Amino acid sequence: MESAEFDFILARANGPVLAYFSGTWPKAVQACKEMDTVVGEMARAYEGRLTCVKADISRCPEPTKRYGVTGAPAFVLIGSDGTATAETGPMDRTQFRDFLDGHL
Repeated sequence: MESAEFDFILARANGPVLAYFSGTWPKAVQACKEMDTVVGEMARAYEGRLTCVKADISRCPEPTKRYGVTGAPAFVLIGSDGTATAETGPMDRTQFRDFLDGHL
């Protein structure tokens, strides 16, 4: 996904958006692979409550900078009003659910 596609999805979302920023450098690859499953499960569990979008940090420089993402995996929950809450680093299912529930 490129920056323009990210912004297109964000502009058309009906409700909050969970942006999952992943990285392709060696230290980030394993952590992001582990999170792919968790994020997929949560995307299905929260379907209808939020829109999920996965963005590669190197291919989406504008959103990465806009939301202050400096590492991967990173998760930015963007509210309908444009406010954003972020977490960086791997989380287990319970921690990820707590992150979402605490901000939805």
